[in-house]
Amino acid sequence: MHTTYSDLVFELSKKGRKAYSLPESSIPNVDLEAILPTHLHRETPADLPEISELQVMRHYTALSNKNFGLETGFYPLGSCTMKYNPKVNEDIARYSGFSNIHPLQPLKTAQGALEVMYHLEESLKEVTGMDAISLQPAAGAQGEWAGLLIFKAYHEARGEGAIRRKILVPDSAHGTNPASAVVAGFDVVEIKSNAEGRVSVDALKEAIGPDTAGLMLTNPNTLGLFEVDIVEIANIVHEAGGLLYYDGANANAILGKSTPKEMGFDVVHLNLHKTFSTPHGGGGPGSGPIGVVDYLIDYLPSPRIKKEKQSYTLSHKHEKSIGRVKGYYGNFGVNVRAYAYIRSMGSKGLQQVSEDAVLHANYLKARLSPYFDTPFKSLCKHEFVLSGTRHKKLGVRTLDIAKRLLDYGFYAPTVYFPLIVDECLMIEPTETESKETLDAFADALIEIVNDVKEKPDQITGAPYTKAVKRLDEVAAARKPVVRYQKGTQAK
Repeated sequence: MHTTYSDLVFELSKKGRKAYSLPESSIPNVDLEAILPTHLHRETPADLPEISELQVMRHYTALSNKNFGLETGFYPLGSCTMKYNPKVNEDIARYSGFSNIHPLQPLKTAQGALEVMYHLEESLKEVTGMDAISLQPAAGAQGEWAGLLIFKAYHEARGEGAIRRKILVPDSAHGTNPASAVVAGFDVVEIKSNAEGRVSVDALKEAIGPDTAGLMLTNPNTLGLFEVDIVEIANIVHEAGGLLYYDGANANAILGKSTPKEMGFDVVHLNLHKTFSTPHGGGGPGSGPIGVVDYLIDYLPSPRIKKEKQSYTLSHKHEKSIGRVKGYYGNFGVNVRAYAYIRSMGSKGLQQVSEDAVLHANYLKARLSPYFDTPFKSLCKHEFVLSGTRHKKLGVRTLDIAKRLLDYGFYAPTVYFPLIVDECLMIEPTETESKETLDAFADALIEIVNDVKEKPDQITGAPYTKAVKRLDEVAAARKPVVRYQKGTQAK
């Protein structure tokens, strides 16, 4: 049978084949069974695949061609800012002086790396308006957690740690917000949105009190709407003795236009793997640096980068610090990419990033609004939400539309989030796409929804062009088959 390289590597295996040929080793063989404890001995040999080098190459090349990424197509994943990652930044991150250093080598031999990180922190201070930055957190959620630990340390230092136990979170927030608050040891209180999709000031006033540690906000929020009452919101929280946390997931909409500090925030995290164009997806890598206003600097993670005359060092002597939140000092390669992006764009370029991202989102929203329910009519920022409720009444759900979109060569937008919008699609086109791509995406969605009345079965059965068709999603989530066994085939 002809091999199509859609088979599992185990299914290509033939006993005796090898993908390598090594010379005889001069090192004596070690009797591992004599060294390892008895309970670690294998009862049967590891059933590893045996294939040739050519088969290995074809197999993994075929797998790579199945991947979908920014280099292969439009990726309008709402709330993720899947923008193009300039390849020059990849080249810079691979410079020998960056890629071949080790976190345990003497600081005097890593001055270039420390200087880059120092200047990145200075750049992020300008972007956010904050007074100090730490690059330690490895992702947005870890940045949230670190920021909330700073909240806790601040209130404890003021003798209010036992009282201020509640974190207020809007009902449209990212799921990591309440999760981070719980992990940091707080209780979560949900704040309802108003009819315009923004934080209800009245609901906030009812929830705020002497037990409030702080409020977590994304601005613009997850619906793609700017919180026009942000100054009043900040005043309400601060007057109650709480702090304000800025979730920077949507910072792509405000670069060069506003800063979290101008809005009244005390702590901010940024997603360098979103706003500052470093690759992400599949769980990493990421970088979620946090910034703070002046009265919270002492609580930042330790160590911190310090400039002493013309050299750089890592300072560990910070008594009020929340301590280290990640081994060494952040995801260095991601930080290098972000710094290269910031330097290449400049302040005017970063401002244009936001202007173009907002323009693209409003253009797509205007094109698609006649074909979907639009829960919020006002201009959006970098992303927007639509609702498929009218199509659901005809038997076609948002999930079906998203699956059918795959047949048109597009990655589907985020669906069913935020939870406060029924049959939600959340679309973020970013600034790096052309008008032709935006139009092709809109045309595809319009064609799909026009087929809802005439050919609903064609949509509910999609996708048709992908290797993996419709799955039993409940079984896939609750009873996943993740281990290959000879003679069996996952259904």
